[in-house]
Amino acid sequence: MRITSALIDPALLDLPWSTPLEEWPADHLVALPQGISRHVVRFVRLAGTVYAVKETGERVAEREYDLLRSLERIDFPAVEAVAIVADRTDAAGEPLDPVLVTRHLQFSLPYRAVFSHTLRPETMNRLLDALAALLVRMHLTGFFWGDCSLSNTLFRRDAGAFAAYLVDAETGALRPSLSNGQRNEDVEIARLNIFGEALDLQAAELLDEAIDPEWVADEVIARYERLWHEVTFEQEVARDSRHEIEKRIRRLNELGFDIAEVSMSVGEEGRAYVRPKVVDAGHHTRRLLRLTGLDAEENQARALLNDLDAYRADSDLADEQQAAHRWLIEVFEPVVRAVPADLRRKLEPAELFTQVLEHRWFRSEESGRDVGLAAAVQSYLKDVLVHRPDEQAVLGVDVPALSAESV
Repeated sequence: MRITSALIDPALLDLPWSTPLEEWPADHLVALPQGISRHVVRFVRLAGTVYAVKETGERVAEREYDLLRSLERIDFPAVEAVAIVADRTDAAGEPLDPVLVTRHLQFSLPYRAVFSHTLRPETMNRLLDALAALLVRMHLTGFFWGDCSLSNTLFRRDAGAFAAYLVDAETGALRPSLSNGQRNEDVEIARLNIFGEALDLQAAELLDEAIDPEWVADEVIARYERLWHEVTFEQEVARDSRHEIEKRIRRLNELGFDIAEVSMSVGEEGRAYVRPKVVDAGHHTRRLLRLTGLDAEENQARALLNDLDAYRADSDLADEQQAAHRWLIEVFEPVVRAVPADLRRKLEPAELFTQVLEHRWFRSEESGRDVGLAAAVQSYLKDVLVHRPDEQAVLGVDVPALSAESV
């Protein structure tokens, strides 16, 4: 027997590898919901961790293992590859198929299992949105799945929303980018697979009578197309209309996508075009610290980085580090220093700046135009901050307040 693993759990050695997977004794197994599969799949619990074990061909196992490891390195929502167990033989010395071992995603269920129960309309909407978002993230990453289905997709709750995860990558391919033809092929495969599985559930009387299989398949794709357009289209804005860029970023945030940067180009007649680069959540605190030296919570960091990226696009600064330095000096620090000494115990700097951005947003929405940061700061200090109780953190350093013209 040969085990290939980046980080092996010694308990894996105790499993009955000389026995075909379908004959493994029940005392080694964990009963968990699973979708349909062309392979034999079993769940086992070792030292408090649940693993999925799938019997397959060696080359297929190696390819899927490598793909899952690559997806893990880029923080893509997929199950974690743990090991390949090859060169297995039974008690008589006959060869057995290799197996791929993955770590089971805690608190997750296959989409197929969820659709086997009665679903409220709002739950159905969130499930379909999560699946569409997974497909968009996948194609932005350059990953061609080739086998999206209700069985091959897991979902779990994520801070009040639903998140979808890829669980089977044996037909996938990771490329620098996908052409429209490759995307359309993958989407069509997803539509047919989802439709087929929903029909299968309907035939087995496991699908709620109110759910139409064709509607489910078409709706996932319709949501995918809307989301793909929102994420990738190049938007025309006025050169001085920073508020429009912020609105685009907020829409993407509400859809569950985060912004790494905003690119701006200028076309004919001085028209400006913006396109945001979207990424998965979780990197904002590290990026903000790297660029500015500011240490903030994740949501605060996201708001500050959104403003930094809008500033960079508005300023036509190609160099990210230079833009961050100028933003820190020209935007962030003047806002913090604008707070009078007697109000500096109200909020710590990152939270103050975040709330100023929120205040500016609402004031701009009311006015139908960008009110500007200087006016937003003065309005926030006068109408909001003065009424807040002091917090534990001391805001900034004791320096003279600056005038609105300095902001």
